[in-house]
Amino acid sequence: MKNRNRILSFLSISIVSLLLVVGGDLLNNIQLENPSIATPSTKLTVSAAASLKNVMEEIEPIYQQEHPETEIIYNFASSGSLQRQIEQGAPVDVFICAATDKMDALEKQGLLLTETRRDLLKNQMVLVTPASNSKSNLKLDNFEDLTTKKTTAIALGEPKSVPAGKYAQEVLNSFKIADQVNSKAVYGKDVRQVLNYVATGNVDAGIVYRTDAKVSDNVQIVATAPENTHSPVIYPIGVIKDSDQPEAATELIEFLTSPEAQAVFEEYGFVSVTSNQ
Repeated sequence: MKNRNRILSFLSISIVSLLLVVGGDLLNNIQLENPSIATPSTKLTVSAAASLKNVMEEIEPIYQQEHPETEIIYNFASSGSLQRQIEQGAPVDVFICAATDKMDALEKQGLLLTETRRDLLKNQMVLVTPASNSKSNLKLDNFEDLTTKKTTAIALGEPKSVPAGKYAQEVLNSFKIADQVNSKAVYGKDVRQVLNYVATGNVDAGIVYRTDAKVSDNVQIVATAPENTHSPVIYPIGVIKDSDQPEAATELIEFLTSPEAQAVFEEYGFVSVTSNQ
């Protein structure tokens, strides 16, 4: 009886081992015949402005269809926070920010790979209010309406670290209403937090990018800031000098500036930049 059990155990182990070997070979053959399902061997860390989250996540699978060997790891936050992380040595391959001054700072410190910087996209600044405003007596039609007594809380990005906040201050200064509006400000750590404050009805209004307003059904655009009221909203992109994968990082930038990727950006409300640096 014991011998029989030993024989059965030996046969079971042999069968399992055979299946593992055959299965492994079969999987390897499938991956060779179908490289699109091959295991990624290259990892790229992309630090990108929070306002790019939705569109970059949609672009990722499109890129991986053409580059199945590359896995993209995103880090979304305010451009200022991402800039500081890179300056402190964070392992980043590609940086996309929502303001040229953040990229300028890295370039001056020699932290960018030479000649990889380009202007990727443009955006617009808009005034938004909750889509269903419980305050029926509150009506905002333009930026000047932010100064009325009925408007008590306005969401803005922190100007020092959030480009959307810096652009918003320029708009308010242009309309000569900055002091009145800033006294009512509720500051967000990035533009998505500003958007959330408005979407949840915790504030009366907020100033965000047009592309952020487009991804939320809970806000409505009531005014667009004229281009001459703020600096151009440019999104530069570049490879970080200490990248472990400079070739793959450069390939990603080439893809993001291609007509295929630019078409996706435009669907989200971004404007293509035809002149590259």
